[in-house]
Parts: sequence; structure tokens; C-alpha cells
Amino acid sequence: MYKKKIYKTSFLMPALIIYIIFFLVPVIAGIGYSFTNWNSMRPEIRFVGLRNYVEIFNPKNSYLLAIKNTFIFTVTSAVGKIGLGLLLALFFNRKFPTQQILRGIYFMPFAISSLIIGIVFSSVLAPDGVLNAILSAVGLESITKGWLTNKSTALASVICVEVWKSIGLNMVIFLAGLQMIDREYYEAASLDGAGKWALFRHITAPFLLPSVTINLILNTIHGLKVFDIVMSLTNGGPGNTTQVINTFVFKTYGMGAYGLSNALSTFICIVTMIIALCTLKLIAPKEA
Repeated sequence: MYKKKIYKTSFLMPALIIYIIFFLVPVIAGIGYSFTNWNSMRPEIRFVGLRNYVEIFNPKNSYLLAIKNTFIFTVTSAVGKIGLGLLLALFFNRKFPTQQILRGIYFMPFAISSLIIGIVFSSVLAPDGVLNAILSAVGLESITKGWLTNKSTALASVICVEVWKSIGLNMVIFLAGLQMIDREYYEAASLDGAGKWALFRHITAPFLLPSVTINLILNTIHGLKVFDIVMSLTNGGPGNTTQVINTFVFKTYGMGAYGLSNALSTFICIVTMIIALCTLKLIAPKEA
């Protein structure tokens, strides 16, 4: 019996070793370096305590704006993806001739690289792009000349692109949840005279709570660590209007402030873990 356990455990060892070497060790090292003055301009590395973390919240820097933008991006994109994903899932849960094809079309953007999507939408949202051409054709050319170059529309435009890209994943997760619901619940409730809203409120919504939890956690984690879609669309501009934490980490590291960039990475990692755990704590009891 003991030999069997060792035999089974041995299959996990290669993956565990790779995980420790390429993930756990760099994470621990990064946390350690976040408490130092590690900088490309200084060869010596000295312990500076919480100085880097205090610097993050210094009003003179733009890090607070990046933190604010990150949370705005996370909350609004999560609401959009979950809300629209649920609507699409409810629609595609019915049987009709092109059901499977349309499901694939809506899921396809999620499978495409964010870099490619960023390049495509940079052209679509340009001052002379497709979107402004369509708006001009219907007499709405005065809305904005550049969706990604206007400070009042840049962040909202990036969020809309993110929602469009990831809505398919949310839809698929909700569809999986819907197809796990026994049809007998609906039939019994319908016989008792329940309408569509009552069916959704008392049957569909409670059974979909696990799917909501999964989507909420995935969208929160993805939103807090967003990087590629912002870099490919705006590079954090105009000014710092669309700057998020990970774009600042990238630029700060590029400037040689390695200790400060590690502090930013550690900060967003801790925040992500706290939010994910709080979400599980709040929603899990309701699922039970």
C-alpha cells in the first residue's frame, strides 16, 4: 500500500519541481527584492524596508492613478462580461439551426491573441478608422475624433474591447451551468403557473451561482493583471489615462527600478488574492 502511494506520487514530482523552480522561487525572490533598493544605477543591493511600498502611494507619482484605472477596468469589464455573457448563454441555450455556429463565432475572439486584437482595434478606433466612418455615415461624426487618443474615451474604449474579446468565455461557462439544470424543475414550476421571470429567479439564478463565482473570480484576476490589451491599444496613453499597474511595472522595470517594480507586482498579487478569497467567502455559503 505504501509503495503504491509512492508510485502515484512520483508522477506528480516533475510538475511539482517545475512549479517550484519556475514559479514559486521567482515569486519569493521578487517579494524579497521588493524590500530592497535594487536599481540598475546602483551595483549594491540594500534592504530599505517598506520604502518602495510607501512610494507606490506617493501622490506625486502616477501609481495611484494606475491603481485607480486597474480597479475601474476590473469592475466595469467584469460587470460587462458577466452580464452580456449570461444574456448570450440564455439565448444560445435554446435549440435553433445555427446555434453551434453562432456559439463558435462568439467564442472565437477569446482564442485570438490580445496583441492581434489590439492591432486590429487600433485601426478600427483610429480617427480615420472604420468606427468613425460608420458614425459619420449616420451623422454622428462629432462624438470623438479618436477613441484611443481622447482622454475622456480612451479607458472606456479599452474596456469595451476587453469585454468583446472575453465575453465568449463567460458565455461558455454559463452555458455549462445552464445545461446542468434538470428540465423537470422548469416543467414542475410551469405546471404551478410560474412565469419566465419566476423561473429565472427561483430556478435558473440559484443553480447558476457556481458559474457566477467562477466567472467573477476569473474576470477579477484577469482584470487586476491586465497588461497586453492596454499595451497593444494605447501603451498607457494618452498621458497616463489608461495606465494600469502592470504597464507601470513593465515601464518601471525598463527604467531599471527593479526593487520598485517588484513592489508593484507584489502589491497587485496580494490584492488579487484578497479579492479572490473574499469573493469565495461571500458567495460559497450561498451556493451551499
